Amino acid sequence: MTFEEITSNDLEELRTLGPDDWNDIVPDFEFYIRSPYCHPIKVVEAKRIIGIGSLIIFEHTAWLAHIIVDTSSRGRGIGAMIVNELIQISTVKGIKSCLLIATELGKPIYLRAGFRIVGEYTFLKRDKGWPYFKISEDVIPFEEKYRHALYKLDQRISGENRENILKEQLRECLIYVKEEKVEGYYMPNLKEGMIFANTVHAGIELMKIKYETIDKAVLPSANFQALAFLKQNGFIETATAPRMAVGPDINWEPTKMYSRIAGSLG
Repeated sequence: MTFEEITSNDLEELRTLGPDDWNDIVPDFEFYIRSPYCHPIKVVEAKRIIGIGSLIIFEHTAWLAHIIVDTSSRGRGIGAMIVNELIQISTVKGIKSCLLIATELGKPIYLRAGFRIVGEYTFLKRDKGWPYFKISEDVIPFEEKYRHALYKLDQRISGENRENILKEQLRECLIYVKEEKVEGYYMPNLKEGMIFANTVHAGIELMKIKYETIDKAVLPSANFQALAFLKQNGFIETATAPRMAVGPDINWEPTKMYSRIAGSLG
């Protein structure tokens, strides 16, 4: 049994490892492979991939993602081995704080590895039709002059420096600007479509755009106002999942997160 880096030659084999209730994991691993700040790994036994995972590094923090063990190889501690290997890689890279969003299956493994619960996400789905909302005139396409203000807003809310992933999405980004101040943004093509906003009004206005066409939502449970808005407009709760961390706490503001990026990035 060995740990190796995942390459593009592995993608078709990875497709068979994804749980039935997950989306296709191949696009995610294509992203990890081509992104220099990501470190996807595989566990190989008898020339077969029996486990996978990835580490995504944002300067001083990192996320563990897509930790999956083949069903025929579970119960052997392979998941714990993958977690420990990814934490070791992060330590070598000088990262002190690692985060993840846990499934019920993975939660006990992460607790044994030293992770603690630091928050919670709520999952919702559309149960009724979405009302018509007039789009605010303060929502505009991204303009270059707002780049650094957007980065600063993101870092203040997330507690992380994520410029390396945000810069790839600016062309399709929508921003909420009031009196030349960026109060929120929506990146529709960044995984599940992230919305961060410094004010409730900005966050709600951007949600009106997103959920006109999207019928699922995931956001921090602490954002009561965003959850209430969704429930008032046809969404119902379906599940929750813990946000977990190991290492020093990071200062994040869940009440200003109106839609997460994805399970792999918070």
